[in-house]
Amino acid sequence: MSQNISSNNTEKIHFMLRSTPPRTTFHQDMTEDERSIMLEHISYWMDKQNQGIALVFGPVLNPSAPHGLAIIEVENEDQVPKLIAEDPAVIAGLMPTEFYPMKAIIKK
Repeated sequence: MSQNISSNNTEKIHFMLRSTPPRTTFHQDMTEDERSIMLEHISYWMDKQNQGIALVFGPVLNPSAPHGLAIIEVENEDQVPKLIAEDPAVIAGLMPTEFYPMKAIIKK
């Protein structure tokens, strides 16, 4: 996590979120309960995308290390742990998520 991100800046800041599935075959062999949680997870992040927070998100299908990836844009770093904590997949203990500051180049 970051120690040098300023919340006094009026510009939005960006973070990369990385979620780890419970197994490498997860996208192929989810249980019905896991699938239900993942549909809630997708809905949650689609809502954040509609709010302009999630710029892009989705699975990265690396055969040896699949994971979820999101690039988010927020006012300050304090928002990030709350966004992660409210994710249904995190609440269910299905997708632990870490985050890192990103120096994003955004065409405006």
